[in-house]
Amino acid sequence: MRNYVIAGNWKMNKTPAETTALINEMKPLVAGAACDVVLCVPYVDIAAAIEAAKGSNIKIGAENVHFKANGAYTGEVSAEMLTACGVEYVVIGHSERRQYFGETDQTVNLRTLAALNAGLKAIVCVGETLEQRELGYTETLLKYQTKMVLTNVTAEQLKNVIIAYEPVWAIGTGVTATAEQADEGNGYVRAAVAEMFGAEAAENITVQYGGSMNPKNAEELLAKENVDGGLIGGASLKAEDFSIIVKAVK
Repeated sequence: MRNYVIAGNWKMNKTPAETTALINEMKPLVAGAACDVVLCVPYVDIAAAIEAAKGSNIKIGAENVHFKANGAYTGEVSAEMLTACGVEYVVIGHSERRQYFGETDQTVNLRTLAALNAGLKAIVCVGETLEQRELGYTETLLKYQTKMVLTNVTAEQLKNVIIAYEPVWAIGTGVTATAEQADEGNGYVRAAVAEMFGAEAAENITVQYGGSMNPKNAEELLAKENVDGGLIGGASLKAEDFSIIVKAVK
């Protein structure tokens, strides 16, 4: 059976003290959820987040990971460092990392492999720009990206992979894909997994939707066949909004 996962991506927000306060506010609101609940926080907030989440159903993740175990990579953080901190999940290849920091499908693949080899669960992001969608390349691009980022991932490791379809044109723009567009995009991702790993693996993998899911549209999106959760941005910074999305998983 597919595992539903609602994950918050806090991006560059919240101090450690604010992290503690927000998680304490969230804990009673998301208790007993019908899905896995994950908060991916800035590196400096990880210790505070793990401490605040103790005894709850909230799991903590990071927002990026480097593909090397150590070395002269100023400002980077390795998978081993994250696991040592108690992190369980990590977001890889978010559209903002690709747009602003030069991430490519190749480096996303290397980071994914590093995370999996260290025992982390990888939330790997794929998605098309508005121009690519308007040119009719959505299916081609999503299948290509999915196959690229999963290169050299084993069938066993795939069990620790979540793929988040995040249409770039719907990230922080106020524009949200329709439920049908989200289901279609997630379906392309699932089809690519089937071509690589077989129908059973594709049926079981968790494919999130990551394009401006919010309390108003979450229930409709999560009701779609291929939408197995959400990678939530702004709404994950508000306890009440995030809990509404979590509770939309039936």
